[in-house]
Parts: sequence; C-alpha cells; structure tokens
Amino acid sequence: MSSDESTPNRRMRLRRGRTLSLSLPRRLVGDLMHFSREVPSVPMQRRMRLADVVAARADWPRRLSWCAIFLKAYSLVAAERPALRRAYLPFPWPRLYEHPENVASFVVEREYRGEQGLFFARLPRPERLKLHRLSALVHQHKTAAIESVDSFRQALSLSRFPRPIRRLVWRLGLGANGMIRACFFGTLAVSAAASRGAAGLHVLSPLTTTLNYSPFESDGTIDVRLTYDHRVLDGGEVADALVRLEEVLRTAILDEIAAGPPVDSGVSENDDDHWWTSHECHSTSQP
Repeated sequence: MSSDESTPNRRMRLRRGRTLSLSLPRRLVGDLMHFSREVPSVPMQRRMRLADVVAARADWPRRLSWCAIFLKAYSLVAAERPALRRAYLPFPWPRLYEHPENVASFVVEREYRGEQGLFFARLPRPERLKLHRLSALVHQHKTAAIESVDSFRQALSLSRFPRPIRRLVWRLGLGANGMIRACFFGTLAVSAAASRGAAGLHVLSPLTTTLNYSPFESDGTIDVRLTYDHRVLDGGEVADALVRLEEVLRTAILDEIAAGPPVDSGVSENDDDHWWTSHECHSTSQP
C-alpha cells in the first residue's frame, strides 16, 4: 500500500522560515509589556447606559471621536479624585506620588516604514479642552507626520538604543521620579479597539489606571473597563470612579455634545497652534 500525505507515520518535511529583525515599534511594545507585567493590575467593568450620548453625537455633521469623549470624561473624573493621579514608585524606596494635574496617554495605530505599529500620544489637562478640539487632536495624532509629534519621536529615538539601555531608561522613568513619570508616560491612559468591533478584557499597562471600552450595543449600552494598579487603588475607589464616569458622560459630556458643534472647530487652543505636539512639566512637583 503506497503512502501519501494522510499516512500518520509519514516523515514530515521541515521548511525553513525567515528571521525578521524587531522594528522600532515592536521594540517599543516589547519594552511596554516588560514593565506592564510587573504591575499587579486588576480590571473592573461597569455596563453604562449612554443611549442619549449616542443620539446626541449622531446629530453632529462630523462625528466626535469616542476616544476623545471618554478621554475628556475620565479626565474630568481624575481631576476630581487625586487618588487617580497617584503612582507607585519603587526606587529608591517604595512610595506613592501624586501629580497635580492630568497627563492623558492614548494609543494610536500608525504605519511606520511599511509596518503597523502602536504609538502613545500624551495630552496634558484634556478635561480643559472643548470636545471638538480634543477630537481634532486625536485625529491629528492619527494623521500628522510621525516625526512631528513629540511623544512619537521620543519613543522612536529611545527604541533605537540597545535593550539594556532602553530598559534602564524605562525603569528609572517609571519608578524613580514622579514628575518625570507623569510627563513622559502620563497619569492615565485610554486604550480601545471598539471601532474594530472588539475590546480587550484585561489591558496591560505600566500606568495606575487604563480605561478601555467595548463596542456599543443596539440599545446604547456599553461595557467600560478600568484596569488599575492594586498597589495604588482598591476596588471600592475604582467602582466609585466608574459610577462617577457614567454620571459625567450623562451630564457634562452630554450637555456639551447636545449644544452642537461651534462655528470655529479648529485645533488651536489659546494662541498656541502647536499645543497638541507637546506639554510642559511643572517644576514645582516633587518626586
């Protein structure tokens, strides 16, 4: 009886694949995951009823970014609650640091040298921006030249160094000085893939809190998750923050969206047309 490919004992012929060097974005994500694994994080979820917000947003001729909506809403909550602006610092001794204001980080997928990669944008005090401006800034980070965005350029520059140097910089930046951590990594993060019809159940992050959300259900409900560092926060505080987040979305955020788009929907804020590319750190903060 002749053997064929379906014969169990037939010797399998191995085929050689190819080795690919890690691109700068893949190095960046690798470093991020290395330090995220060190955080004892716990996700907490709340189902929110946001049908009114969905309906009000639908009336805008140019839809607001959901990332911008949740970014502003959660920043408003964090501005009220100092515990959400705290971080655990292990070096040179374990302690908590509290930043005086929000520095929000959000994830942007961009193409870099023919490969899709994740980049991390930072915005200071997003709760002070009008939603149409914040939505425009999110769009700018998705479309502007990568080299023109400070946080993108800094991440690529660091990723060019050998791994021991990169990891040392990450460790000191995240764990030694609170002001540096806030300025270069952020105090909170928003990460979502809901626009693609999916959502992470437990998002890994080196930051104290990371917000993500699922796609909307047909009745306007949505599952919103807040992953938190248990060394800094306990479950009751996070549950209360999610309750407050829904209240903010159904009041302050809804009121702003229902008021409709302003005549001027430009990106500039105050007199600084390049406000979105950088932010300042306050030298009065203490590590």
